[in-house]
Amino acid sequence: MASALFAITLLALLLCSSTARHHKQPPSAGNPGHDTIHEACKGSGDPVTCESFLSKSIHLPPNATVSQVIQSILVVSSEDLEKAKGMAKNILDASGGNLNRSAAARTCLEVLHYSDYRINLTKDALPRGEIKDARAWAGAALAYQYDCWSALKYVNGTDLVDDAMSFLNSTVIFLSSNALSMMQNYDVYGEKTGSWGPPRTERDGFWEPVSDHSGSGFNLRVPAGLKADVTVCKSGGCTYKTVQEAVNAAPDDIDSGKLFVVHIKAGVYEETVRVGLEKRNVVFLGDGMGKTVITGSMNVGQPGMSTFNSATVGVVGDGFMASDLTIKNTAGPDAHQAVAFRCDSDHSIIQNCEFVGNQDTLYSHSLRQYYKSCRIQGNVDFIFGNSAAIFQDCLILVAPRQINPEKGEKNAVTAHGRIHPGQPTGFVFQNCLVNGTDAYMALYHSNPKAHRSYLGRPWKEYSRTVFIRCRLESLINSDGWMPWQEDFALKTLYYGEFANSGLGSDSSKRVDWSSLIPAKHVESYSARNFIQGDQWTRAFS
Repeated sequence: MASALFAITLLALLLCSSTARHHKQPPSAGNPGHDTIHEACKGSGDPVTCESFLSKSIHLPPNATVSQVIQSILVVSSEDLEKAKGMAKNILDASGGNLNRSAAARTCLEVLHYSDYRINLTKDALPRGEIKDARAWAGAALAYQYDCWSALKYVNGTDLVDDAMSFLNSTVIFLSSNALSMMQNYDVYGEKTGSWGPPRTERDGFWEPVSDHSGSGFNLRVPAGLKADVTVCKSGGCTYKTVQEAVNAAPDDIDSGKLFVVHIKAGVYEETVRVGLEKRNVVFLGDGMGKTVITGSMNVGQPGMSTFNSATVGVVGDGFMASDLTIKNTAGPDAHQAVAFRCDSDHSIIQNCEFVGNQDTLYSHSLRQYYKSCRIQGNVDFIFGNSAAIFQDCLILVAPRQINPEKGEKNAVTAHGRIHPGQPTGFVFQNCLVNGTDAYMALYHSNPKAHRSYLGRPWKEYSRTVFIRCRLESLINSDGWMPWQEDFALKTLYYGEFANSGLGSDSSKRVDWSSLIPAKHVESYSARNFIQGDQWTRAFS
């Protein structure tokens, strides 16, 4: 991740319009739905701008509900996303031999397609009362829009790029952020708009209501005894010789109650694997960590390569599952960002898997993910992204940077990237062990002051990460958490701990911008409440 991102003031980006025609003008009296818009905009971060914008953009009947306001915003968002995709296509067509700008435009086209897909799912979910799903999908849609804006930021220098960034900021991101803010209010308070207000987080003392059913009753897991639809092996005698060929064979848009199971037999598979949006419910079954290995070495040091595209394995299709395999990125620490696994799969379950890399090993990019009994190794921000992810019973290992490691280093295990307070995202670590590899611990014991590791740092303004009942070994610095750059995000992030153990768990010396989670609110981070795991695993339990 590029460190320049710390300077972006995301609250202004997401909640304000950058064009005069959208800013603090009187609302249109001719819009019969103005009173409802007025009420709904109380749930935004900037009610005046929100009301002015929406009064010009959407039209509602006099008896419209606030949920209809949200629906109308989503309709306009879909229309504006089509315009944004057209602008990205124009950038691509005009980029010629500019490799980096062409790559950024292609990334924009890809992620804006994902954003549109999630917006359409949100529109369908709201009338059915599926507000948790709607919030998860709308939060991802906003993240993808920001990804496009961010990709263009690093190749700006033409009017086409500047115009596209301005449109994304002032219209597309603006609409999505306001819809997301309203959805948080609607989820908590319903149509009782008297209680609506700007989106809040735990740092504001706000904890969302939890389910009354706090017991078990469901089991997040890759189902046992699955029969392979296809097999992959290097030596022949299987259906396919590459993992990608097996993925390509999966039916598009498979029924929600069915799985496509790929047995990847023991061997080392040097390839880039992509599980597309249309490839739902794909399952990778390996023969064990270290036995079935998918490996690559793409990294941002290569021309036209981004962190997003550097992943050895990248998954977008919902319902992805994997067990008993290893995914690596072997680019090395001098390559900087080099992702082993990137996941954008809603309702994904990853079990008994290993992820090995250095900087940015595991890109838990968006939506709801569950990691059980996994092994994750790296050094700089090696678990990062803007998903709602639970890591349960996992082994988290800090590895040394191999460039003059004797001179010392500062490593952060996590870098969560929530960009808006209404996004229901964050990293939750439960019953995990955080330690160093043998090589790292040898360096640490030789000079503890020079080799410092932290639980996380804020990649984006509303970064959220919690460690609950984990064992934190001595390598974790007594501060616990480290800043990104100066005071960026320190007043808006939420970093919490509860009932951890080990030599690195002493909370008495933690930085004053971290928190101890109140016992009565720990259940907020359960699989049931945080990722609605009891609902989306039923078909396969």
